[in-house]
Amino acid sequence: MPHLALYTFGVLKSPLADPAPLTHEFYDIGETVYREISQRPGYLAHAEAAAGDRGSHFDLDWGAWGEFAVPTWYGKGRTGETTALAATLSLWTDLRPAFDAIYTGLHRAALNRRYDWFERAKHPTYAFWWVSDGAIPTWQNAVSRLEHLHDHGSTPHAFTFHHAFGPDATPIRIKGIGPKSDQVR
Repeated sequence: MPHLALYTFGVLKSPLADPAPLTHEFYDIGETVYREISQRPGYLAHAEAAAGDRGSHFDLDWGAWGEFAVPTWYGKGRTGETTALAATLSLWTDLRPAFDAIYTGLHRAALNRRYDWFERAKHPTYAFWWVSDGAIPTWQNAVSRLEHLHDHGSTPHAFTFHHAFGPDATPIRIKGIGPKSDQVR
């Protein structure tokens, strides 16, 4: 059975190495949110640097998730002192569990504060796509999907909650979000 890949990308107002309290707060909340999300039904895995390394995303060993990459519109730093981004890459069983994890609990509370930490985006901040069972999406593929979503809108290749597609490329919607379609999950 296919799995759902999710890539999120945001540009932070200040570098991750910034000693300001707001940056530390973002780190602390992020770690707590990840712990909560990893316990959610439907969650399968997320990209983690080998041995829990911290530092510049660009220099870390991401194992099967591949070399770290960013969208073409990211124009801030790429060193440990200058990197100003937050990116996640995860696998889910389906759209409904991903939606429930993102829009409830600690993650929902963090979303409500996103503009404290992130610049307002002129580009999509997340993209979904289906991968075959056992496949691990790579950072490069994730960036390609997000850029495709930006250039072409939601398609079976890359889509959002509001305009979602099933593994068979048919439009679907999650009850309570997005335009009406034939299937409701």
